[in-house]
Amino acid sequence: MIRILTLVCLFVLPDLAAAGQGAPQILSRDGRYLGTLSSNPYDPDSVSNPYGRYGSPFSPDSINNPYGLYGSRYSSESVHNPYATRAPIIVAPCVGYCPN
Repeated sequence: MIRILTLVCLFVLPDLAAAGQGAPQILSRDGRYLGTLSSNPYDPDSVSNPYGRYGSPFSPDSINNPYGLYGSRYSSESVHNPYATRAPIIVAPCVGYCPN
């Protein structure tokens, strides 16, 4: 499963962003917005922006905060815990026909 997710993140998601579809979003299981999966360090919503709300290692809303709910190795809601039961999800932009 990890290999499939890695392949999707490496090959499919960058293609969507390059095609003008926008960067994929990261959402917690309860629907809280956790930023965009973008490599742009200047985008305020990017998890790659070390000074932004969603990329800072000090922000409670960041997956990069090693002591936060979404970034800790021990949290059940963290992207860094391989045994997490409620890890955040990646929501890709809609491509093609998108029903409301």
